[in-house]
Amino acid sequence: MAAAAGLILCVCAVLAGVTACSGAGGGRPTVVVTTNILGDITRQIVGHEADVKVLMKPNADPHSFGVSAPEAAQIESADLVVYNGLGLEENVLRHVEAAKAANVPTLGVGEAVDPLTYKKDETAGKPDPHFWTDPERVRKAVRVIGDEVAEKVDGVDEEAVRAHAAAYGKKVGRLSAEMKQRFGAVPREKRKLVTNHHVFGYLAQRFDFQIVGAVIPSGTTLASPSAADMKALATTIEKEGVKAIFVDSSQPDRLARALKRESDVDVAVIPLFSESLTERGGGAATYLQMMRSNMKALERGLTNS
Repeated sequence: MAAAAGLILCVCAVLAGVTACSGAGGGRPTVVVTTNILGDITRQIVGHEADVKVLMKPNADPHSFGVSAPEAAQIESADLVVYNGLGLEENVLRHVEAAKAANVPTLGVGEAVDPLTYKKDETAGKPDPHFWTDPERVRKAVRVIGDEVAEKVDGVDEEAVRAHAAAYGKKVGRLSAEMKQRFGAVPREKRKLVTNHHVFGYLAQRFDFQIVGAVIPSGTTLASPSAADMKALATTIEKEGVKAIFVDSSQPDRLARALKRESDVDVAVIPLFSESLTERGGGAATYLQMMRSNMKALERGLTNS
């Protein structure tokens, strides 16, 4: 009997320890974020007030990345889901909608920052999800995310979250001023952009660039250009005197190089970090680092052409 009682006490102690451990780990609120760009921004705002879980891996394509079953479960058990929306995360939005239907608080950031619509090609009239190329819209996104976390996520220090959001918003503001100054030095006749797909509409509007065309005439990398599309863009490049094509560093530049062969002008193919952050040391591990890297690449590519 004594041995049995001792065994029962041991089991109870173990179970109590497990309960205590899981309680400590499960006590922190969790914010799940779909894309890694928004993930970095959200981490700057949340700080240590909650666990931030980012679904999209470094160097991934936001249009095509998917989630595992455990990650889908994380979405549906989150205290808040932050997502880009406007059709960006094409393989993940159904999980976000399922979480929303299960009364999980969700925040579609793109819809809250005065989104643009595409003006041309097959995407005309559809919402453009690539708002992060405009730092002023990101400043607004920072305020929106900060308010949502402070008001909707139980267990966080509201004042700390709002202070983090204000501090990070100032950093994004300094980035915006720097971009305005640097791009202002690019001659107006050289502010013509050709990209691998329609990704820089917000940047063009903010800093007065002209979008000449895209190798893939779509807002998503999942589309493919036709031979006629390639020929028409090659003709436009020659007519406009474009000397550089900007492609996403995470996407193969095969199409851009094929276009370069189609045109009679000497066109440089310049990589940008347009849709995904990198791992640490990869050149764009944070949103601010990504934008400054792109700023320098655009400035160099356009002024040297």
